[in-house]
Amino acid sequence: MKKVARFIASLGFASMMSAGCGGGDADNVKADAPKAERTRITFFAAASMTETLSAIAERYESEHPDTEIVFSFDSSGTLKTQIIEGAYCDIFMSASPKQMNQLESGNGQNDGYLLSGTRTDLLQNKVVLAVPDGNPKNIKGFDDLIKRLGEGDILLAVGNSDVPVGQYTAKLFSAYGLNPDDLYGSRTLTIGNNVKEITTQVKESVADAGIIYATDAKSAKLTAVDTAPEDAVGRVIYPVAVLKQSKHPGKAADVVQYLKNDESRKIFESVGFTVIAPSDGK
Repeated sequence: MKKVARFIASLGFASMMSAGCGGGDADNVKADAPKAERTRITFFAAASMTETLSAIAERYESEHPDTEIVFSFDSSGTLKTQIIEGAYCDIFMSASPKQMNQLESGNGQNDGYLLSGTRTDLLQNKVVLAVPDGNPKNIKGFDDLIKRLGEGDILLAVGNSDVPVGQYTAKLFSAYGLNPDDLYGSRTLTIGNNVKEITTQVKESVADAGIIYATDAKSAKLTAVDTAPEDAVGRVIYPVAVLKQSKHPGKAADVVQYLKNDESRKIFESVGFTVIAPSDGK
């Protein structure tokens, strides 16, 4: 009887050991299972898009947890140059058609950087004259500004010649009969490398006024005392496109399409953009 009992006990112990080992293997398999990698979409965008695109990307990622959107915000000219020089990018959005046109044509170097059929004119903005809190110099508008620039009474913040907002500013000066080169060589201007630098100079009262976009003025809570007429500066259009080099063109195209839905439209319009691309209704 003792032998039988010992045999039964040994069977029980072996069964427990087998179960324990089996459970351990299952845990190890679960622990060693590879985690699904997120698709990274690299998005180059004009500095004036910082707040809106960041908010939209946060919403997109919450709805698409398999995707991560990584931004590089700077002047459209700087970003265009980086792409031409070989920087990796899935999506490009500029604050002017000029830089997108150069990428589409290949800038004289190749047959173009844009993925065919993905370019969309998404948004329209306005160029405004913004002043610091309280408007210390009591600047009334562009007519007043131009007069006082001639008198040397105003320090105006503007974009450099490679920045779209600086190019719009040069057109505005020309419309007033001024030579932009003469102004840029004077002590009446302080130069920013992108629209955020200009906005900061105005907000911190480094400059008496700045020529920026309406959306940046609103985001920074600056007062816009005048709006540049469209016949002087042209339409301020923001195109967006997927690049040929994208490793994830389908996902990148989906992100671009997401920019057109109703929720994205509300975010753009909340800061003053006009959405010109048709909504996908989602």
